[in-house]
Amino acid sequence: MFEEMTLLEHMEELRDRIVKCVIAVAVAFIAGIFLAEPLLRRIQAEANAETGLDVVSPTDPITLFFKIALYIAIGLALPIILWQVIGFLVPGLTRKEKRLLYLSLPFVALLFLGGAAYGFFFAAPRALTFLSGFMSDIYEWSPEGNQIVTFYLTLMIGLGLAFQLPVIMFLLAKLGLASPQKMRGFRKYAILILLIVSAVITPSTDPFNMAIVAVPLLVLYEAGIIISMLFAKRPVEVAKA
Repeated sequence: MFEEMTLLEHMEELRDRIVKCVIAVAVAFIAGIFLAEPLLRRIQAEANAETGLDVVSPTDPITLFFKIALYIAIGLALPIILWQVIGFLVPGLTRKEKRLLYLSLPFVALLFLGGAAYGFFFAAPRALTFLSGFMSDIYEWSPEGNQIVTFYLTLMIGLGLAFQLPVIMFLLAKLGLASPQKMRGFRKYAILILLIVSAVITPSTDPFNMAIVAVPLLVLYEAGIIISMLFAKRPVEVAKA
């Protein structure tokens, strides 16, 4: 049991936790400033922009630099942000729900990092190599800096979220909302849904880049079925309000 709080106390706690998140991002932003340039140079190299990334506005170079630094800061501060979110939500959960939450959290973090890393180190570079080489004798490849960074971020964040699929499937099975048998029977529909998700995540519309995203998601769906069979045999009863 936990001591009930008034609405004002909840709002004060929320304010305090938001302030802590902002401070964490501000501190991490210092590291982001030092990491932004080497990261931007790596993106330039992988985008095959030999003469540099194009800019449209005179303020684009500095805006892009600090934009990357901010995203790095958010990524570095993400564990603290998640901890503050959990700290705000946990008092309202039952003991079993807390256990399920704490059990899932490490896998949520690892899968998100895995998806983002897959997007940064594999999916985005290969997608750009394919796109820059497509009919290169007709078109001049001159990527715009902001669009390339957005391309990377779209793939990294999209894949980080999509890689949560096994955790979602495990929770559905653990809560008794979907059994592994039902997941197997739903496979053909899941394939269609995952292909649609891949098309949404992929910044371009070509089949090659869509396959780069779709293949790991299909593998994760099968992994989710196996994990549900092994570790979600006993559904958890969720307390009703």
